[in-house]
Amino acid sequence: MLVFLNFIAFLAVTGYAIYLVANLVYSRVTFIKLGKKSNLGRDTRQRVNEVLINVFGQKKLFKDKKSGFMHLILFYGFFIIQIGLIEIIIKGFITGYEFPFKAAHKYFTLMQEWTTFLMLCAVVYAFYRRYIEKLKRLQFKRDAKAAFVYIGLTTLTVSILLTLGFETIMLGHKPDFIHAPFSGVIATVFSGIGTAAGTVFFYVFWWVHLLSVLSFMVFVPQSKQAHELFALFNVFFKKTGPVGKLEKIDFEDEEIEEYGVGKIENFTRRQLIDLYACAECGRCTNMCPASETGKTLSPMNLIIKMRDHLTEKGAVVTSRNPWMPSYIFGSSASSPALTAGLAAGETAATVELPNLIGDVITEEEIWACTTCRNCEDQCPVANEHVDKIIDLRRYLVLTEGNMPHEATRYFQNIERQSNPWGINKKERIKWREGREDIVVPTVDEVEDFEYLFFVGSMGSYDNRSQKIAQSFAKIMNVAGVKFAILGNEERNSGDTARRMGNEFLFQQLCEENIANFQAYGVKKIVTICPHTYNTFKHEYPEFGLEAEVYHHTELIFKLIQEGQIKPMKEVQEAVAYHDSCYIGRYNDIYDIPRQILKSIPGVQVLEMERNREEAMCCGAGGGNMWVEETEGKRVNIERTEQALKLDPTMIGSNCPYCLTMMSDGTKAKEVEEQVKTMDIVEILEKSLVC
Repeated sequence: MLVFLNFIAFLAVTGYAIYLVANLVYSRVTFIKLGKKSNLGRDTRQRVNEVLINVFGQKKLFKDKKSGFMHLILFYGFFIIQIGLIEIIIKGFITGYEFPFKAAHKYFTLMQEWTTFLMLCAVVYAFYRRYIEKLKRLQFKRDAKAAFVYIGLTTLTVSILLTLGFETIMLGHKPDFIHAPFSGVIATVFSGIGTAAGTVFFYVFWWVHLLSVLSFMVFVPQSKQAHELFALFNVFFKKTGPVGKLEKIDFEDEEIEEYGVGKIENFTRRQLIDLYACAECGRCTNMCPASETGKTLSPMNLIIKMRDHLTEKGAVVTSRNPWMPSYIFGSSASSPALTAGLAAGETAATVELPNLIGDVITEEEIWACTTCRNCEDQCPVANEHVDKIIDLRRYLVLTEGNMPHEATRYFQNIERQSNPWGINKKERIKWREGREDIVVPTVDEVEDFEYLFFVGSMGSYDNRSQKIAQSFAKIMNVAGVKFAILGNEERNSGDTARRMGNEFLFQQLCEENIANFQAYGVKKIVTICPHTYNTFKHEYPEFGLEAEVYHHTELIFKLIQEGQIKPMKEVQEAVAYHDSCYIGRYNDIYDIPRQILKSIPGVQVLEMERNREEAMCCGAGGGNMWVEETEGKRVNIERTEQALKLDPTMIGSNCPYCLTMMSDGTKAKEVEEQVKTMDIVEILEKSLVC
């Protein structure tokens, strides 16, 4: 009778828990489906490969090796103890039950016990990292749910060993310290209580284990642990192709009523999966230059706030049953209006819903992003933060006409003169007049050319960046490269306009530039600007560009390898090298600039603490070159200070924006006389025998 009652209770509790879990998961899937349909390419092999590498291989997690190893134990340990869970459950109904593979069962027991013990150690270490070591990235968000995870996993693992230990006493067996070392110790410690008491404790901890498992199951879909359910799908459905490539807006589609995203349901379903896949690990915020310098933007909090907003709004829009709330353990950022409305059985028509922009996400957060993608590079579940922020900007700029006044001025100058300063577009060609030792022909002045040198607005108008363009032209002259420029026919690339949300202006500039390229039969383009390089290489082809695109460091490296350029003179400089985001994280070019510097006699390359994939942004990306920082510390000052810790004689870069920001940084720190700032091409020119 006791076994029968135990079985009935098991069915009732487990059945209700499974119902709750199914309801909660179904609700999340329903909320995701509120979003727009996503256009996914037929690249299944690449998607499966991403899952193998980043889900089962845990690659991104090992950026922090300690946490990576800890998570690896928890990840694979979870699957092993689930097999053991089945056996433990059956033990509650069939005394002394074991899986029917007698010869191998003792080895299964050994694996189960060591896995459980290692999982317990991993949980203890995770607790230590958060509450004792106080790891910075784990302090960005602290709530009761994090503590519940540690308590739940500790209870779950300890109860396994206690259940098995008291089962040994209940059955009157001798402890097996070889194959069941941990439960064997427990059985030895409590051996004097007798089989009757052992039976009671067995069932007590059997239920403790079962209830901890079921409680955790119900907890998972409504917490950060939801990443256990959604991360695999998020990695599989993430955008493929060039990283950071933005979606095109079809301005000829008359059915589009508003541009960008002003409501949570206007994101695509693929984007909304991100929200539930977030593990709240803080890796993104820990590396964010805006967060690092005291801005309100936190990529992690951005995702969390949108997730809670989607859950709460989705509950109202889909008219969820009032007795089946979308949160059982409670939302981390509940809206009182929504909670009250939902409890009363109200609908979206009667509940005052908060605005995505303004109430949930502030404009300060939206404009603080530098689009550097450091957050995305760090994310272990493949969340994409930048495209969401740009979609929010698109709504502000294109639908509401709401933007910082500096952005308004920037767009006006680009529209009128095709450069950020509003300087007469007929002066675009004047940069080549600065030096008499270089020859820079326009496309009209030569019969044929191999490369079109797209100078860009910085190289054409900014006094400091003009020197970069001149040095690059000099190197091409020395190497005998046939090149030409568009001169006054050149237009702004439109990259910054696009990242600032003005997709319409970007597409206009894109079409004008491509028309020029086609008119002059351009087959190869080289540019000194990583932002231009990235948008030409990865985004212009969608609009019809058919040309090879090179960053100037790529061409220079090629010329050095082929012997057309030979650095000879010693340049005695200790160079702190700064990785540009749009060459580095966007295009995975890290070694080429370093190889160029190392080829120059006398140059010592110094690596900052944050370098390569983890390099910090200079602060200019995403239009922040043109929008004044009003919160916290200036990003370029922080990055300059990181460089100065190395005691360099020079800071080297490969981007006009970066060079400007680092130059401003050395001036602000009053070290511009001691620490020069130069582009790689300028340093190389010093080494040439001309």
